[in-house]
Amino acid sequence: MKAMEDIARIFEWAGIGVIVIATVVTLWVAGATLRVSGTAAAYDAARESFGRGLLASLEVFVAGDLIRTVSVDLTLEGVGSLALLVVIRTILSFSIDIEINGVVPWRARASDRGDASG
Repeated sequence: MKAMEDIARIFEWAGIGVIVIATVVTLWVAGATLRVSGTAAAYDAARESFGRGLLASLEVFVAGDLIRTVSVDLTLEGVGSLALLVVIRTILSFSIDIEINGVVPWRARASDRGDASG
C-alpha cells in the first residue's frame, strides 16, 4: 500500500510539473507571438497554450487520484470523493476547452469535418 501511495504522489508532482512547464512554454509562446503579431495575438496564444497545459495537468491529477482511490482508499467514502473530484475536473476541463476553442467540443469537431449539423 505504501508503494501505491508513493506512485499516486509521483502523479501529483508530475501534474504540478506539467503546470510549471506549461507556464514556461506559455511565456515563451507569448513572447514570440508578441514580437511578431502584437499584444492581442500574444494574449490569445498565451491563453490557448496555458489552457492546454492545464487540461494536460488535470488528466495527470485524475490519474493520481484514481490510483490512490483504487489501491489505497477503496472505501465507499473514497470512491465517492473520487467521483466528485472527477466530476469537478470534468467540468473544469470542459470549460477550459470551450475557453480555448470558443465553441463546445462537439461543435468544434463537427466544423472540422465540415458538418454543421453536429
